[in-house]
Amino acid sequence: MAIKSDRWIRRMAEEQRMIEPFEPRLISQTEDRRIISYGTSSYGYDVRCADEFKIFTNINSTIVDPKNFDPASFVDVRSEVCIIPPNSFALARTVEYFRIPRNVLVVCLGKSTYSRCGIIVNVTPLEPEWEGHVTLEFSNTTPLPAKIYAYEGVAQMIFLESDEECETSYADRGGKYQGQTGVTLPKA
Repeated sequence: MAIKSDRWIRRMAEEQRMIEPFEPRLISQTEDRRIISYGTSSYGYDVRCADEFKIFTNINSTIVDPKNFDPASFVDVRSEVCIIPPNSFALARTVEYFRIPRNVLVVCLGKSTYSRCGIIVNVTPLEPEWEGHVTLEFSNTTPLPAKIYAYEGVAQMIFLESDEECETSYADRGGKYQGQTGVTLPKA
Protein backbone atom coordinates (compact mmCIF):
# COMPACT_ATOMS: atom_id res chain seq x y z
CA MET A 1 0.00 0.00 0.00
CA ALA A 2 1.11 3.52 -0.72
CA ILE A 3 -0.08 6.85 0.70
CA LYS A 4 -1.48 8.96 -2.11
CA SER A 5 -0.46 12.54 -2.92
CA ASP A 6 -2.42 15.69 -3.64
CA ARG A 7 -2.09 15.08 -7.42
CA TRP A 8 -3.66 11.60 -7.11
CA ILE A 9 -6.48 12.94 -4.91
CA ARG A 10 -7.28 15.73 -7.41
CA ARG A 11 -7.24 13.27 -10.32
CA MET A 12 -9.55 10.77 -8.55
CA ALA A 13 -11.94 13.54 -7.48
CA GLU A 14 -12.17 14.88 -11.02
CA GLU A 15 -12.21 11.59 -12.96
CA GLN A 16 -14.15 9.29 -10.60
CA ARG A 17 -16.12 11.74 -8.40
CA MET A 18 -14.37 10.27 -5.34
CA ILE A 19 -15.12 13.40 -3.24
CA GLU A 20 -18.09 15.73 -3.82
CA PRO A 21 -18.04 18.65 -3.31
CA PHE A 22 -14.29 18.79 -3.84
CA GLU A 23 -11.86 21.57 -2.98
CA PRO A 24 -8.62 21.18 -5.00
CA ARG A 25 -6.55 23.37 -2.65
CA LEU A 26 -6.28 23.94 1.09
CA ILE A 27 -8.58 26.77 2.23
CA SER A 28 -7.68 28.48 5.50
CA GLN A 29 -9.41 31.82 5.13
CA THR A 30 -12.65 33.27 3.79
CA GLU A 31 -13.05 36.85 2.60
CA ASP A 32 -13.57 38.10 6.15
CA ARG A 33 -12.00 35.63 8.61
CA ARG A 34 -9.57 32.80 9.28
CA ILE A 35 -11.07 29.32 9.46
CA ILE A 36 -9.92 25.83 10.37
CA SER A 37 -8.54 24.62 7.04
CA TYR A 38 -10.20 22.19 4.66
CA GLY A 39 -9.51 20.83 1.18
CA THR A 40 -6.59 19.05 -0.47
CA SER A 41 -3.38 18.88 1.54
CA SER A 42 -0.01 17.36 0.58
CA TYR A 43 -1.01 13.75 1.32
CA GLY A 44 -4.65 13.88 2.28
CA TYR A 45 -7.95 15.69 2.22
CA ASP A 46 -9.25 17.77 5.12
CA VAL A 47 -13.02 17.30 5.40
CA ARG A 48 -15.61 19.74 6.70
CA CYS A 49 -18.36 19.16 9.18
CA ALA A 50 -21.95 19.89 8.06
CA ASP A 51 -24.36 21.85 10.27
CA GLU A 52 -26.32 18.74 11.42
CA PHE A 53 -25.41 17.53 14.91
CA LYS A 54 -26.68 14.92 17.32
CA ILE A 55 -25.52 15.84 20.82
CA PHE A 56 -25.46 13.05 23.39
CA THR A 57 -27.51 13.62 26.50
CA ASN A 58 -27.96 11.50 29.60
CA ILE A 59 -31.29 13.02 30.66
CA ASN A 60 -33.04 9.71 29.96
CA SER A 61 -30.41 7.73 31.91
CA THR A 62 -30.40 4.91 29.39
CA ILE A 63 -27.59 2.44 28.82
CA VAL A 64 -25.42 3.03 25.76
CA ASP A 65 -25.87 -0.20 23.80
CA PRO A 66 -24.44 -0.47 20.26
CA LYS A 67 -26.84 -3.35 19.50
CA ASN A 68 -29.91 -1.46 20.72
CA PHE A 69 -29.08 2.23 20.62
CA ASP A 70 -31.81 4.58 21.88
CA PRO A 71 -32.15 7.55 19.48
CA ALA A 72 -33.69 9.53 22.37
CA SER A 73 -30.16 9.71 23.79
CA PHE A 74 -29.45 12.56 21.36
CA VAL A 75 -30.66 16.10 20.93
CA ASP A 76 -30.76 17.16 17.27
CA VAL A 77 -29.21 20.56 16.53
CA ARG A 78 -28.84 22.38 13.23
CA SER A 79 -26.40 25.25 13.66
CA GLU A 80 -23.10 26.71 12.46
CA VAL A 81 -21.61 25.74 15.84
CA CYS A 82 -22.11 22.78 18.14
CA ILE A 83 -21.47 23.02 21.86
CA ILE A 84 -20.55 19.61 23.26
CA PRO A 85 -21.15 19.21 27.01
CA PRO A 86 -18.19 18.33 29.25
CA ASN A 87 -17.11 14.67 29.06
CA SER A 88 -19.70 13.97 26.38
CA PHE A 89 -19.81 13.59 22.61
CA ALA A 90 -21.68 14.59 19.47
CA LEU A 91 -22.23 13.01 16.07
CA ALA A 92 -22.08 14.95 12.82
CA ARG A 93 -21.45 14.24 9.16
CA THR A 94 -19.05 15.46 6.53
CA VAL A 95 -20.10 18.02 3.94
CA GLU A 96 -18.30 15.79 1.43
CA TYR A 97 -19.79 12.64 -0.07
CA PHE A 98 -17.20 9.90 -0.74
CA ARG A 99 -16.99 7.10 -3.32
CA ILE A 100 -14.01 4.93 -2.42
CA PRO A 101 -12.33 2.95 -5.24
CA ARG A 102 -12.06 -0.83 -4.93
CA ASN A 103 -8.30 -0.77 -4.33
CA VAL A 104 -8.27 2.07 -1.78
CA LEU A 105 -8.62 2.23 2.02
CA VAL A 106 -9.11 5.60 3.75
CA VAL A 107 -8.00 6.33 7.31
CA CYS A 108 -9.30 9.38 9.17
CA LEU A 109 -7.30 11.39 11.70
CA GLY A 110 -8.45 14.36 13.75
CA LYS A 111 -7.02 17.81 13.07
CA SER A 112 -4.47 19.09 15.55
CA THR A 113 -6.42 22.31 16.17
CA TYR A 114 -9.21 20.28 17.80
CA SER A 115 -7.03 17.65 19.47
CA ARG A 116 -5.01 20.39 21.19
CA CYS A 117 -8.29 21.50 22.77
CA GLY A 118 -9.16 18.02 24.08
CA ILE A 119 -11.63 17.32 21.27
CA ILE A 120 -11.08 13.92 19.69
CA VAL A 121 -12.46 13.00 16.25
CA ASN A 122 -13.16 9.32 15.70
CA VAL A 123 -14.07 7.70 12.39
CA THR A 124 -13.64 4.09 11.33
CA PRO A 125 -11.75 3.43 8.07
CA LEU A 126 -13.59 3.99 4.79
CA GLU A 127 -13.41 0.58 3.15
CA PRO A 128 -13.01 -0.22 -0.55
CA GLU A 129 -16.20 0.62 -2.51
CA TRP A 130 -17.90 2.27 0.45
CA GLU A 131 -19.79 5.45 -0.37
CA GLY A 132 -21.70 8.08 1.56
CA HIS A 133 -21.35 11.00 3.92
CA VAL A 134 -18.96 10.11 6.73
CA THR A 135 -20.48 10.08 10.22
CA LEU A 136 -18.07 11.85 12.57
CA GLU A 137 -17.87 11.40 16.34
CA PHE A 138 -16.49 14.25 18.43
CA SER A 139 -15.53 13.42 22.02
CA ASN A 140 -15.11 16.29 24.45
CA THR A 141 -12.54 14.95 26.90
CA THR A 142 -12.47 18.17 28.92
CA PRO A 143 -14.48 19.22 32.01
CA LEU A 144 -15.69 22.29 30.05
CA PRO A 145 -18.08 22.75 27.11
CA ALA A 146 -16.34 22.49 23.72
CA LYS A 147 -17.21 24.12 20.38
CA ILE A 148 -17.18 22.54 16.89
CA TYR A 149 -17.53 24.74 13.80
CA ALA A 150 -19.70 23.68 10.85
CA TYR A 151 -18.33 24.17 7.33
CA GLU A 152 -14.74 24.23 8.57
CA GLY A 153 -12.08 21.51 8.64
CA VAL A 154 -12.41 18.84 11.33
CA ALA A 155 -10.41 15.79 10.18
CA GLN A 156 -7.96 14.60 7.54
CA MET A 157 -8.55 11.64 5.26
CA ILE A 158 -5.44 9.67 4.28
CA PHE A 159 -5.78 7.53 1.13
CA LEU A 160 -3.93 4.21 0.92
CA GLU A 161 -3.89 2.53 -2.50
CA SER A 162 -3.11 -1.16 -2.86
CA ASP A 163 -1.36 -2.63 -5.87
CA GLU A 164 -4.23 -5.11 -6.17
CA GLU A 165 -7.98 -4.99 -5.69
CA CYS A 166 -9.53 -6.60 -2.63
CA GLU A 167 -11.37 -9.89 -3.05
CA THR A 168 -14.53 -8.67 -1.27
CA SER A 169 -15.39 -4.97 -1.00
CA TYR A 170 -17.78 -3.20 1.36
CA ALA A 171 -20.30 -2.98 -1.49
CA ASP A 172 -19.91 -6.72 -2.30
CA ARG A 173 -20.91 -7.73 1.22
CA GLY A 174 -23.78 -5.21 1.37
CA GLY A 175 -22.38 -3.17 4.25
CA LYS A 176 -25.06 -1.68 6.50
CA TYR A 177 -23.73 1.88 6.24
CA GLN A 178 -23.47 1.91 2.44
CA GLY A 179 -24.89 5.09 0.89
CA GLN A 180 -25.59 6.90 4.18
CA THR A 181 -26.53 10.53 3.65
CA GLY A 182 -27.14 12.02 7.09
CA VAL A 183 -25.82 11.58 10.60
CA THR A 184 -26.23 7.83 10.95
CA LEU A 185 -26.75 6.13 14.31
CA PRO A 186 -25.39 2.65 15.13
CA LYS A 187 -27.10 -0.27 13.38
CA ALA A 188 -27.02 -3.75 14.90
